[in-house]
Amino acid sequence: MSESTSLAWFRRDLRLHDNEALAAACDADRVVPVYCVDSREYGDRPFGGPDSFDFEKTGAHRARFRLESLSDLRSSLRDRGSDLVVREGRPESVLPEVADAVDADFVTVHTHPTPEESSVEAAVERALGDGDVELRRFWGHTLTHLDDLPMALSELPDTYTTFRKAVESAAEDTDESDGGAGDEPTDGGDPAGGDPLPEPTVSPLPGDAPAAGDLPSISDLVGNPDAESQSAPDERGVLSFDGGETAALDRVESYIWAGDNLREYKETRNGLLGADYSSKFSPWLNEGCLSPRYVKAEVDRYEDRRVANDSTYWLVFELRWRDFFQFQFAKHGSDFFRREGIRERTDIDWRSDDAQFERWAAGETGIPFVDANMRELNATGYMSNRGRQNAASFLANDLRLDWRRGAAYFETRLVDYDPASNYGNWAYIAGVGNDSRDRSFDVRWQANRYDEDAEYVKTWLPELDAVPAEYAHEPWELTEDEQETYGVELGVDYPEPMVDLDDSSE
Repeated sequence: MSESTSLAWFRRDLRLHDNEALAAACDADRVVPVYCVDSREYGDRPFGGPDSFDFEKTGAHRARFRLESLSDLRSSLRDRGSDLVVREGRPESVLPEVADAVDADFVTVHTHPTPEESSVEAAVERALGDGDVELRRFWGHTLTHLDDLPMALSELPDTYTTFRKAVESAAEDTDESDGGAGDEPTDGGDPAGGDPLPEPTVSPLPGDAPAAGDLPSISDLVGNPDAESQSAPDERGVLSFDGGETAALDRVESYIWAGDNLREYKETRNGLLGADYSSKFSPWLNEGCLSPRYVKAEVDRYEDRRVANDSTYWLVFELRWRDFFQFQFAKHGSDFFRREGIRERTDIDWRSDDAQFERWAAGETGIPFVDANMRELNATGYMSNRGRQNAASFLANDLRLDWRRGAAYFETRLVDYDPASNYGNWAYIAGVGNDSRDRSFDVRWQANRYDEDAEYVKTWLPELDAVPAEYAHEPWELTEDEQETYGVELGVDYPEPMVDLDDSSE
């Protein structure tokens, strides 16, 4: 009997732990791990339609993180006698060529619900079908498995609270029927909804496999000769965000166990400065270096060994928020990218103003809390959840500029970008998504509430460093004499505010 051969097609699942697609590939006698560097994921949104915006799909920060993640995955595979075959090109062209070279029987992949990712999967399936090679899809990027939803996808609630309560109730019923969760993941795991899968045994790379190939540079990837320097860590950043499964597992260990930060997560999660006010797992979750089920297993273990409280619950609560948007995209698809959103709001007069948008993007609005967050994003690829909400609300609700343009800008800049979370949250804030309530934020109130001493604002806006904290969030309140005293002339050293915030409300 001839040996069976598989290709493990890696995408945004750059890990060995809890990787069902990899585990399924390892059922074959011979396994060839493959990653395709698809130019459509970079450049000026080649997947987009007429309403797309002219930003790079992947900026320097995320490109660096992805390349580090690929390098770490390759190193892990080599340690196990295998390797990662890297090819530049479209998956629907690359994968059939590799499959033909090794006479593969099937290809495994983790599926994603968003339109561009789905279209690539469909193209690959068609191309592989010409050579009678099967594409086997697996769902592996959410805490709750698609098959474990307590309702049909067409009946998925469009409000998070209803969704969360249904999922939590179903999970509690499962725990009771299973006799409760154990301290450690079980051998073999449960691919449809419980413990994370253990790392599979990866067989050595077959002798007839193509050469592994080189990883591109950051500059080559994004077509920008300055990308290397642009992606370098900023000393003011909250974390360096090193890419890869190794760094991901280290972060879980340092945040939950060594630092014991999970104990007070709910109280600190609205912070703005420092490494540990929140978990900051999102870059690794979104690039697939970290499994959400692994995080949940660590939270369960922490609750068993140290403490179970509102904070431990809240971290899982946030993982379910992430799940919610994944399933929403599975239900609604490309409707999330429409300006009127899934709620078909035609009553909002969205404007287009390039000058105002550029000021927002550059952190030059004259509203310090917005500007500080945008400058942090540009310099590091990251900003806090509190910052994202306020920056998005200012663009969508105070300026009334097309929310999708802001979401597209975040897509380029964020190191932890995920299409469902990014566009879902932007639509939510803009009032066209999953909540009928007014989600407009009073940015001035928020600034004084969450940055009372203006430490955050002054970190990212050094021109306001000498301004007293009570004026740092509202420098337009300074008299001309006070401006001279503190060395900040509005309109010269720092911009005049773009809008009057007096009518804003949260």
